[in-house]
Amino acid sequence: MYRQKTIIAGPLVAQAIYPMATGSRGAVRSGRKKLSSDAQRRMNLKYAWQKLELLIAANFKRGDLWITLTYDDAHLPASRKEAAARVQAFFDRLRKLRRRKDQDLRYLYCTEHKHGDGRWHHHVLIDRTGKDFADVLTAWGQGAVDIRTVRITKTKHFESLARYMCKEARDKVGHRLWSGSRNLRRPETYTETVAETAALRIPKGARKLDDSGDVRTMYGHYRYVKYLARGWSGRIKQ
Repeated sequence: MYRQKTIIAGPLVAQAIYPMATGSRGAVRSGRKKLSSDAQRRMNLKYAWQKLELLIAANFKRGDLWITLTYDDAHLPASRKEAAARVQAFFDRLRKLRRRKDQDLRYLYCTEHKHGDGRWHHHVLIDRTGKDFADVLTAWGQGAVDIRTVRITKTKHFESLARYMCKEARDKVGHRLWSGSRNLRRPETYTETVAETAALRIPKGARKLDDSGDVRTMYGHYRYVKYLARGWSGRIKQ
């Protein structure tokens, strides 16, 4: 028996078909178990950027805002703790401005200080409501603001954003590379039992991102694929 696992995050889809490590004995059972583990490892999101990639895809779309917040000398934080408090206050102020217009706020952000001139700064993703530029400038007020719109192309997409936000090494073990609002939508995961001959097919119009092909050993085989669904260059359905 084989299992098919599918993770759906907005237009981003990751799928794997792998053997269920049951019903065999001795070396065969051990080999099938290893093969199953190898396939599941592809879906277990070992790295911070893999988890972040799914969250970005599930919550943000082309045209949403990519913001870099920097500090002037008068407001420069002395520590990560102080920087975290300052950016959280920014989100509180921005949320209040949106509530006046009966609008919600979704965000993801990372805090960095190890490259360039070593000054604390934040990279932020927020959902766009149409008239956000003035609100962002008002809510920040501690230095420069660079605002750009998110692009989804063949080479720049959710993975490249996630890798960029996770590029700095942790200050200490256990430190999170990124944080987000509590109202973020979570990726959906589905599993089902399928036949050994079941195939993974990329739908027409989808954009293939990763395809490991058919990995075979004497104990069986597994398949893995990741793609952007049809319509990936447009807006994510709300």
